[in-house]
Amino acid sequence: MSDGNNISRDALIHPGCRISGSSIGPGGVIGSEGPVVLENCQLGRGVKLKGGFFSGAVFLDGANMASGAHVRAGTILEEEAGGAHTVGLKQTVLLPFVTLGSLINFCDILMAGGTSRKNHSEVGSSYIHFNFTPNQDKATASLVGDVPRGVLLNQTPVFLGGQGGLVGPARIAYGSVVAAGGICRQDLLEENRLHVPAAPAEKTVAFEPGVYGHIDRIVKNNLIYIGNIRALKAWYQNVRVLFIRDEYDQACFDGALANLDLILNERFQRLEQFAAKACPAGSGVPMFGKRWPEFSNHWKTPLDTVASASLMSEIEKADKTNYIAAIQNLSTGARAGATAWLQSIVDESETLWN
Repeated sequence: MSDGNNISRDALIHPGCRISGSSIGPGGVIGSEGPVVLENCQLGRGVKLKGGFFSGAVFLDGANMASGAHVRAGTILEEEAGGAHTVGLKQTVLLPFVTLGSLINFCDILMAGGTSRKNHSEVGSSYIHFNFTPNQDKATASLVGDVPRGVLLNQTPVFLGGQGGLVGPARIAYGSVVAAGGICRQDLLEENRLHVPAAPAEKTVAFEPGVYGHIDRIVKNNLIYIGNIRALKAWYQNVRVLFIRDEYDQACFDGALANLDLILNERFQRLEQFAAKACPAGSGVPMFGKRWPEFSNHWKTPLDTVASASLMSEIEKADKTNYIAAIQNLSTGARAGATAWLQSIVDESETLWN
């Protein structure tokens, strides 16, 4: 183990692990199934990383990953979220309890839903989030659930069936079930619906690089995603900051904020690149034209938002040693205030595109 680490005395580090620049909280277990490379990561209490490569990621209390993991910068796994063996993540945000199966590539996505480890959103094994297009752009981040309601830990889970995939940028509503073996290529905005994706008909047609269909949808979904990440950052800065118990929590908090900024910068850059080259069919003219500086300048302005008074009043009185219980014990009024506050941040981003 190299210098620059802050490792709790009761953390268990198995032989063959290389750790640099990382914070590991009490009860952590590293390398129980195979060697681990851990660099510049922050781990809360009871985190179990069983084998693989982890760089620039944050794992809150009880998060876990099995062997063969490949987890890169911008990733945040909140309480008790995790994945089975051979999972690839990058700029992935999993809210509490979200569970990934095995053999999964799930980059550039935020997923929420569920109320506990027994009632959680899940992604079946052999699943892919498709985040790169034939036009070589990555304005493709997808939103499964949302932040304004997802952070309250009271939403119906989402199930994405195994041997399947999701083509970004997409939005998936709470309670959605996507049947196994299919590729979802559309938004599912109505809650509690089963979607059985159709297999595309075989065809060979002309392909013109740089010509996009459904540009309005692509832009809108990107703006909504950005708004949700900004809302999650506001949640951390106003609510989660009050649950910092020690130096390990502080490291996780600081790491999560840094990763949210990393995600935002990536989304801004990818959308700017898309705007510069995406032409509606038959136009030959990039879509944003001179409007991009307006977008960019808006996002450079700090959020002017005030957290819900009813929410903060109850949070101030809550037991600060148990974040999950504090959120789950919020009153109906506090939940409504929290959702309205966070949704206003999302709406501010979405309405940039009219």
